[in-house]
Amino acid sequence: MIKAILTIDDVVTKNTPALVDYLVSRDIRVLMFAQGEYIEKYPENVVYALKHGMTVGNHSYSHPNFAEISFEEGIEEIERTEGLLDDIYKQAGVERKYRPFRFPYGSKGGENKEKYRHYFKEKGFSKLDDRNISFPWWKEQGLDKDIDTFWTFNFAEYKIRPDSGFTMDDVFKRIHDPNPETGGALLEEGSNHILLLHDHDETRAMVPDYYKIIIEHVLANGVTFANPEFIDR
Repeated sequence: MIKAILTIDDVVTKNTPALVDYLVSRDIRVLMFAQGEYIEKYPENVVYALKHGMTVGNHSYSHPNFAEISFEEGIEEIERTEGLLDDIYKQAGVERKYRPFRFPYGSKGGENKEKYRHYFKEKGFSKLDDRNISFPWWKEQGLDKDIDTFWTFNFAEYKIRPDSGFTMDDVFKRIHDPNPETGGALLEEGSNHILLLHDHDETRAMVPDYYKIIIEHVLANGVTFANPEFIDR
């Protein structure tokens, strides 16, 4: 058996309700990471996701590379979005039990990494339960100690763009790669994963049902989705 938690970055978009409807139809609950500027643009779509059982976390306000901005600027990015999330949970009438955060690009702040780790702990941010991840590099890189949410496998479907040369066939190759350059082999029997998908209108313009195609493909290849759970740190 292959178990996975599905995370979706860069929400929300105008298509998020359709994405949520599909996930609900497959009984999949996901952890979404929202940009503050998109929460402001599509607040009703965040409410829709929350009311349909999705967890929405913080993905900064404007999606900067945290290794390229000051610690103070990073905290402003985080806290501005925290305020928006607090408000949108209230609008949805949903209790905000958890406060997960994911760095844009997976960049953990460069020389400020430890300062962010201390900040997340001090402010009570939530750690996704990663105790079943057994890839050696997960602990070797200290990812088991981090409070922010990383991933074990990135579908990289965001690369599907005009003239990029990257297609759905490349996504399938990644899914079936037994020895990927980064991350863990998705279809390794007995593995546990945190998967990364993106909610992008640009990808949808190229492949309208890309998220359905990807999710159906991994389901057909033995992946079982688990609900996001969190642990104290």
